[in-house]
Amino acid sequence: MALDNAEKKPSVSAEEGSVFSTVRNLWAYMWPADRPDLRLRVVLAIGALLLSKVATTLIPFAYKGIIDSLDTGSPDSGVILGLAVPIVLVIAYVLGNVLDAGFQQLRDVLFASVGQNAVRKLALRTFHHLHRLSLRFHLARRTGGLSRVIERGTKGIETIVRFTMLNIAPTLVEFLITAVIFVWLFGVSYLGVLVVMIWGYLYFTIKASNWRIAIRRDMNQSDTDANGKAIDSLLNFETVKYFANEDMEARRYDASMAGYERSAIRIWTSLGFLNFGQAVIFYGGFLVISVMAINGVMNGTLTLGDFVLLNTFLMQVYRPLNFIGFVYRELRQGLTDIEEMFKLLDQDPEIEDRPGAKPLRITGPVIRFDNVTFHYDPDRPILKGVSFEVPAGKTVAIVGPTGAGKSTISRLLYRFYDVTGGAITIDGQDLRNVTQQSLRNSIGMVPQDTVLFNDTIGYNIEYGRPGASEEEIRSAAAMAQVGPFIETLPKGYDTPVGERGLKLSGGEKQRVAIARTILKSPSILILDEATSALDTKTERDIQSALDVVSQNRTTVVIAHRLSTVVNADEILVLRDGVVAERGNHLALLQKDGLYAQMWNRQREATEAEEKLLQTANDPEGFVKRGTPAAE
Repeated sequence: MALDNAEKKPSVSAEEGSVFSTVRNLWAYMWPADRPDLRLRVVLAIGALLLSKVATTLIPFAYKGIIDSLDTGSPDSGVILGLAVPIVLVIAYVLGNVLDAGFQQLRDVLFASVGQNAVRKLALRTFHHLHRLSLRFHLARRTGGLSRVIERGTKGIETIVRFTMLNIAPTLVEFLITAVIFVWLFGVSYLGVLVVMIWGYLYFTIKASNWRIAIRRDMNQSDTDANGKAIDSLLNFETVKYFANEDMEARRYDASMAGYERSAIRIWTSLGFLNFGQAVIFYGGFLVISVMAINGVMNGTLTLGDFVLLNTFLMQVYRPLNFIGFVYRELRQGLTDIEEMFKLLDQDPEIEDRPGAKPLRITGPVIRFDNVTFHYDPDRPILKGVSFEVPAGKTVAIVGPTGAGKSTISRLLYRFYDVTGGAITIDGQDLRNVTQQSLRNSIGMVPQDTVLFNDTIGYNIEYGRPGASEEEIRSAAAMAQVGPFIETLPKGYDTPVGERGLKLSGGEKQRVAIARTILKSPSILILDEATSALDTKTERDIQSALDVVSQNRTTVVIAHRLSTVVNADEILVLRDGVVAERGNHLALLQKDGLYAQMWNRQREATEAEEKLLQTANDPEGFVKRGTPAAE
């Protein structure tokens, strides 16, 4: 996915002093360059808000007029006129409030599309980025915690976009208008008290909000940890049951929730302190200005309506002032919520296409490992100068003890990692010089542990080639020898497989994986210990399906059970990261080396397994003695 300008901005931080720089970095989400319709909505929303502020400013004057018109000390202008004036002013007062509320709701309606578009773009960007990150990152991730980070981050971006665009700037404009009115109607002394009160209010709000950021981070961390433990425990439901560890899982979850509880209590306690402090500062200023206004009314410099006007303006100042304090708190909280998500976005993928990388061109395909070295950790080399070739349409098997580096070869072929030395080529093209998508489109994988999507059997088979016809899906299932089984199910191909495919047996899942790979129709096939987790009978059944899949395809078989590779064109025996032996099955047995030792051990184990199975089916030995088992 090509990154737009917004995606190249510096990271987001909730540290003090970074709010405005962060907002500037997020500007592209608020003012999307590719959506002129949304830009128009932003302009109209701001226009509606400004009209709301005009109505808000005029409302106190109507209120003042009502008070003055009802003041018994006013000159008598006749009963009808005396009644008409306050009624008109009341209508104006009501109309002003209705317009204020109407324009504010119009603002929210107009801006809804802008905010939700920002959320969608950021969520999509994060989703794409997570798929671009390396296998190393995902092997270390905690899925539950990761989903929580994204959930909080998308909500946080909506908060920031909405409040910065629609509240901060217009509120500052309202403060400026109020300041001008105070100087014009009441004098500089009133303005001075107002400025001191506003400055004290904002200073206290900012300092207290910054103090609460650390508490919010602790709460987020506990929330992420608790959610990660819950998801992990539920995903491993059967394992929990196997060991009867429900209470232990509950204690682990409760320990994380206890941390969340403590942080949440501190958050609410600190919020109470913040709100109380804000109220003390505001009403302290309110008291001073009210005393000054009472003195003005008593000495005749102000009317009773002026006193009401002044107090009405103060209450109208309190609303945006209180709101701007709320906005600042929400901004800091939103920044705290999204900074973890932006840390994810700041992580560079370990494997990226080189500039000018071209699609892989398949002519054979011929796979070649040329003196390949690789390590996950520099202190622990995995492959040490491995060289071999898989000719077009042939099958090469890789066997060896656990930890020899067999599965690493499949990961390098898929370019989940880059080699640390040497080169891997397909038809003479270095994998580092071709696009990852074209490489992976050319390879089909049947892994040892097949994980299916929590959807239907049909969807999981179609995943090999999205958009395939129903006939093609059924044909692939038939080739994988899973079609007859699916037909026996009440819902057929619409049968849900459950999370990770747990509603299917191991053999059924493997057959679905084979059907998925058949549908993909790749030029290169990797079978990574595809039958090692199955019983002997199921293995034999599935092996015949695998033989069909690999026919006329360049195939790499990574095997634990040697019985599955006896027909391979060549067998490589890995030991300690090097090719210890190579040849076909018969040639390796004649060498009487490591392969022969492994073969003899597995043959003895298989014979013992079959003997035990026969004993279980014929405990009295009737068949062996020639007596019919039915007797």
